[in-house]
Amino acid sequence: MRPRPAHTGRHWDDSPRRIPPRRSLQIASNSPSRLLRAGQTSRCRHCGTRIDWYPRHDDRPIALHPTEVATADVSQACRWHLSGGIAHPHDDGSGWCRIPHAALCPQQTPHPRTSSPRLTPLRRELALRSRRLIDTGAFTPQSHTPATATPEDDDKQPARPVARILLVDYLGEGPIEEIHCVAQTRQRRRCTHPILDPARPTGHWTLLPTQPRHGQLTLPDTHMAVYDLSHLPYADQLRWRTQRCTNHAATPTAADLALAGWQPFDPLLHTVHIHTQLPPPQPHHLRRR
Repeated sequence: MRPRPAHTGRHWDDSPRRIPPRRSLQIASNSPSRLLRAGQTSRCRHCGTRIDWYPRHDDRPIALHPTEVATADVSQACRWHLSGGIAHPHDDGSGWCRIPHAALCPQQTPHPRTSSPRLTPLRRELALRSRRLIDTGAFTPQSHTPATATPEDDDKQPARPVARILLVDYLGEGPIEEIHCVAQTRQRRRCTHPILDPARPTGHWTLLPTQPRHGQLTLPDTHMAVYDLSHLPYADQLRWRTQRCTNHAATPTAADLALAGWQPFDPLLHTVHIHTQLPPPQPHHLRRR
C-alpha cells in the first residue's frame, strides 16, 4: 500500500485549509521610537517580577510596572505616561498612569517622596510573587553590592568599556567585540552580527580626562581608557550610537528588537568602570583591514 501524500492546502477530509497571510511588524517612518514592543519584557534582577522597558525622552531606558495604576494612588513624582513609545515623567491628565518598578520593587527600600500608602497592597503582592519564585528555584536574586575594580583589571579588556560617540561618553553593556546589533531580522529575531566591522573604520583606545557633568564638582585630574570613535564619519558614529551592524544601518525600515545598551557615562556613578590603563592590543582579526 503506497502512502498518500499530504496536501498542505487541504484538511484530512479534503476541505480547504485557510492559511492566514503572514504579516510582519513594521514601524511607521514618523514614529519617535524605532523599538518594537515584542521582546521588551524582562524580569527585575532584584525581585524577579515582570517589568517593561521603555526609552525615555532623554534616550535612557526605564523599567515600568506592566499595568496601569490609578493616578490618585500615585505621588506626583512617580507618574509616567507613554506617547509614541516614549515614556514621559508626568501624567497625561487621565485617571491612569504608569509607575516605575523601582517604586514597587519589594527588594528595594521605597523613597519617602515616592512612596504611597495606597500602593502597599500592590507592593505586598509583588513581594509574595517574588518569594514564590525564589522558593521554587525559578529565580535567584542578585546582590546589591557593586563590584569593585582591582588593579589586575586594567590589564584586560574592560567588561563595560567607555566609548566616545558624537563627542559624548557612553558606558557600554559589554566588551566592544561583543556588542551586537539590536535590529530585527527577516526571521523576526534579533540580529546576531556585532556592530564592530573590521572592514569599516574602527575606533582606537586612548587615555582621556574624565569629564564631570553639568552641576557636578570638579573631579581629580585623572585619565581613563576610552574607545574613541569621534574621528569617524558622522554616519559611522550614528551607526554605533543606534547599535546597528553594517547591513542594518543601510536598512532604516528594520525595527529594533532591543534597546541600545549605551548609557550616558557619569564619572561619579560609574567610578568602578574607570580604567586608568589602556587595554592590550586587539587580536589581528579584529583590527582594521
